[in-house]
Amino acid sequence: MPVERFLAAAAGVVGNDHVIGDPAGLAPFARLMLPVPEEEHAPVGVVSPRTVEEVQALLRLAGEHKVPLWPTSTGRNFGYGTSAAATKGQVVLDLRRMNRILDVDPVLCTALVEPGVTYKQLQDHLRAEKLPLWIDFPAPGPLVSPIGNTLERGGGLTPYGDHFANSCGYEVVLADGTVLRTGMGGVKNTTSWQAFRYGYGPFLDGIFTQSNFGVVTKMGLWLMPAPETHRTGMAVWPEWGDMAKLIDAMRPLRLDGTIGNFGVLFDSTLALTASMKRADLYAGPGAVPLDLSIKTAKSKGLGAWHYLYTVYGRADRVAADWKAIERAVVASGGTVIPDVPDPMSVGELTLQAFSLLNWVGGHGLAWFSPVTPMRGADAARQMEIARAVMDRHGVDFMTGMTLNGREGLNVMPMVFDRSDAESTARHRACFDALIDAFAAAGYGFYRTGIGFMDKVAAVHGTAQIDVNRRIKRALDPGGIIAPGKSGIRI
Repeated sequence: MPVERFLAAAAGVVGNDHVIGDPAGLAPFARLMLPVPEEEHAPVGVVSPRTVEEVQALLRLAGEHKVPLWPTSTGRNFGYGTSAAATKGQVVLDLRRMNRILDVDPVLCTALVEPGVTYKQLQDHLRAEKLPLWIDFPAPGPLVSPIGNTLERGGGLTPYGDHFANSCGYEVVLADGTVLRTGMGGVKNTTSWQAFRYGYGPFLDGIFTQSNFGVVTKMGLWLMPAPETHRTGMAVWPEWGDMAKLIDAMRPLRLDGTIGNFGVLFDSTLALTASMKRADLYAGPGAVPLDLSIKTAKSKGLGAWHYLYTVYGRADRVAADWKAIERAVVASGGTVIPDVPDPMSVGELTLQAFSLLNWVGGHGLAWFSPVTPMRGADAARQMEIARAVMDRHGVDFMTGMTLNGREGLNVMPMVFDRSDAESTARHRACFDALIDAFAAAGYGFYRTGIGFMDKVAAVHGTAQIDVNRRIKRALDPGGIIAPGKSGIRI
């Protein structure tokens, strides 16, 4: 069988201890949080290289044996697929053994890392070297990889929250084993690989994000110089209908830099997940009623909507910006709770986001992630569409939207008991219905999980599917790297 022959040959490259083919060993790589069957995405093997040369050799062997490889960095893509592949029958190319921090430049505030490096490892290194630099990280920050998160165009909550925009210079192994260094990386003895991302000629970095065109084995990232001071607040608006006016009030402050970070806007139910379980709030049929959620939040000094934000810089700038934000919040009907702790906005790693999974238990999580233009009417419309669909399916509405300036990433967690077949099926049906409803309203998506990639790709148009296929055929004519990723196949 091709897979068995490939795994045997792979053992000659990485060693027997770094090849898995037995069901027990594969089980952790097949586990899903999404409401899709594990058997539709189960891997048939795992290989774990340590060097770029081993990655090259494995890709060549995969081509010879016609065995597809699904690259992962740390395999902790929670709520989007963890380590499982878009389609069944793939071998996981597990890159977590490639875990070196190759360079940190304290002058230019850059780092160069391998895929297995985690945010915690990088932060520990910066602190050991006593470097006044911050990292930006996603919600499960300590556990995940800067490369893995950046390649999915993930984000965090500091001014460096757009991770792709703050990456610079990739090393990519193509399907035939060719090593490409993007940007300034092709210059012999390059001095600027992590300083200037565009290089000369076409800008290539973006085609290796959310794609299957190559395997990224190194990435540069920009680090944030620690500010002189900072202050975090939480704006609270009391009613569901406040959404449009709060967005229109906050957008100018994001566009002109008064609010320095991405921050996060979240609803009453998501706020309650930090301190209680669903069963403590509601035990009736269907989704948690909106009026009950808001009433309970108000009893805890909260409201219908909350925006966690931070201002940074010199003390005089922070004081002036703080006053401007407070005026805008009050004018839009909200109030400001000052000096609220928010580890993510100040570069402090935390696992507090995982409290979300305690809402119902059962480890089911799927992120529905549409993009909203930062117009109040659009944001309000999206919330109404989502809540209507979720109510029909008995799914609790929650959202944690980053306000990026011109757009918001309206990331809605669907939390459920994956051991409950009925609940799992209902949440899958809801996710499909949400895609349909948002597409019909003219909204696209920033990201999605395995099991939904083809459907989301279709929303973004046949021309994009065709162009992606042409690039795939040019760079990977055998379709070896991650077939089905983002709906891309040969």
